[in-house]
Amino acid sequence: MRAAATVTGRSRSYDAGKRGGGRKRHLVVDMFGLMMTVMVTPAGQPDRDAAREVLARLRMLHPQLTLMWGDSTYAGTLVEWARRFLRLTLKIVTKRPGQTGFEVLARRWIVEGSLSWLMNARRNVIDFERKPSHSEAHLTVAAITLMTRRLTRKRPQAWIRKSTSAPLAA
Repeated sequence: MRAAATVTGRSRSYDAGKRGGGRKRHLVVDMFGLMMTVMVTPAGQPDRDAAREVLARLRMLHPQLTLMWGDSTYAGTLVEWARRFLRLTLKIVTKRPGQTGFEVLARRWIVEGSLSWLMNARRNVIDFERKPSHSEAHLTVAAITLMTRRLTRKRPQAWIRKSTSAPLAA
């Protein structure tokens, strides 16, 4: 994510893999795409290093969790570390055999969809916050707004749907 010029140099850096500077958002969501925890780091910090901190935070907040899904970035020693120290099973979602090009992978796409919904809050598109914790707070407020909208959304009742499909009696 791009960071504004007001963001201090210690909390942002350059990510050669993504060819961009700023900060990274590490997000953990449930199966419905609702945010469970978030962490903002400098873009140059490797994802596996940040994942250890995110998983440790997640373990303290939600001790009942036993299974996590992640993409191939988190493969390797992190899987064994999570099992041994946090008692979490970390399963890696990989491409299908013979897959070429882009294809939606269901469990990985949930996080991408959640990030795109969080970016609908204009304040989150560019990071203006000096401290990563403030940026995390803005993302959390946006997630709370999304959750409350989902919970309070008015859905048509079953009897309304049935009555609109039937012909009106005069």
